[in-house]
Amino acid sequence: MIIDFINSVGEKSINVCNNFGLYGQFVGRTVLVVFTKRIKLDKLFVQMSSVGVDSFLISVLTGTFAGMVMTLQTYSAFAKFGSENMIGPVVALSLTRELGPVLTGLMVAGRCGSGIAAEIGTMRITEQIDALETLCINVFQYLMVPRVLAGIIILPFVTVFSMFFGILGGYVVYVYFYHLNPIDFIDGVKKFLEISDIRGGLIKSSVFGFILTSMGSFFGYYTNGGAKGVGISTTQCVVVSSILILIANYFLAMMIFEIN
Repeated sequence: MIIDFINSVGEKSINVCNNFGLYGQFVGRTVLVVFTKRIKLDKLFVQMSSVGVDSFLISVLTGTFAGMVMTLQTYSAFAKFGSENMIGPVVALSLTRELGPVLTGLMVAGRCGSGIAAEIGTMRITEQIDALETLCINVFQYLMVPRVLAGIIILPFVTVFSMFFGILGGYVVYVYFYHLNPIDFIDGVKKFLEISDIRGGLIKSSVFGFILTSMGSFFGYYTNGGAKGVGISTTQCVVVSSILILIANYFLAMMIFEIN
């Protein structure tokens, strides 16, 4: 039994290492195409619309209610010390530095990352990708690069709205639910929130956009096993993308905000 357990752990570890190596090769090919081939702008704009514009509402709702619940939770603690005027800065900094980029990345990963994996995976099992390669069409230029670049470019714009509406949601709860002075909230945000906080959050969101689109493309490209394989690839894409976003968030926070 012990030998079987060790073999199982070893096999899974080797599979994980192989998959990360394969993903590294996939990213390398994508980057190479970006710098050596002409970018198809029409497909880039279509993907930017799919990743960004179509995710606008869900990102705004996520940010708004995150800001509202942040205000609810912080008020009970800050009221004990008479520091209600600090709720605004706490909500604003939390949303711009962490909650805005991370929640937007996770929501878009669930919505668009899975869609990318399903779309490309379906093309793989129906041999559409093989047909494109037979016609000497560069699949990475045609399918992967527009999606990856779209995620990198458009996700920061979506995150800005998530941050703004999150702070606005916190303001609404602060003023209309707790009936506190709105000037304290606004002045606190102006005093403590800096451009570097917003810039750091936008850098994070751009990295998260790369993660979720590249993972969706990767799992879709290597899909096998028919319709069941598409479902597996979609699930793996969402799970792995979410984990990598959370891991990347820690290291990015260390590099960006500790340096600042």
